[in-house]
Amino acid sequence: MVINKRQGFYKFAPELHKTMSNEVKPHNTGTKTLFHNPVLEKLSRTHISVPLIIFALYSAGLLYWSVTHTSLSVSISVLMFLLGMVFFTWVEYNLHRYVFHMAPYTKAREKFQYTIHGVHHEYPKDKTRLAMPPLLSITIATILLLIFRVVMRDYVFAFLPGFLVGYSGYLSVHYMVHAFQPPKNFLKALWINHGIHHYKNGEVVFGVSSPLWDYIYGTMKK
Repeated sequence: MVINKRQGFYKFAPELHKTMSNEVKPHNTGTKTLFHNPVLEKLSRTHISVPLIIFALYSAGLLYWSVTHTSLSVSISVLMFLLGMVFFTWVEYNLHRYVFHMAPYTKAREKFQYTIHGVHHEYPKDKTRLAMPPLLSITIATILLLIFRVVMRDYVFAFLPGFLVGYSGYLSVHYMVHAFQPPKNFLKALWINHGIHHYKNGEVVFGVSSPLWDYIYGTMKK
């Protein structure tokens, strides 16, 4: 079980801390069945190409709507697209740190944390679980579209494609750092950073596609 120790919580529950603080040891081969229901088990897995294709089409559709049904200028559209990409890196960092590594101080939270992320730490080389299941991803993207539409109006049709391209970039980086050897160039740092998170200390280096927020929030391994 991979956990993110919360000092304040464990200060008041040391006995629970003692029983739940052992991290799982990663296995470089194999996989694990999460659901007894074969349909749910199948839906929990995906080939990396599936979400990448889906969100390329989703983003293209939103941009097409922006061009044909809004009055956004090219410069504003580009700006909103870039802001969407940067905003995704912030969301990625915070989800990874505070949701994927939540303190599992109840059985329900423990099961939830393991299902959404702990299993990945236990079997980091399982290529079928390196991306969120497409059905869940599409549902979340559509909910974000509806929420951002209310807040941002027409700007959402340029902002959300940037967000989804940022997510696609994250998926690509995450897949490559687990599936391939690191390159001999500046991108090697991404492999090193994520390797530290998986094999050295699961409470640091939460950014996968970018180390930006680890530097800002002080969670970058020195």
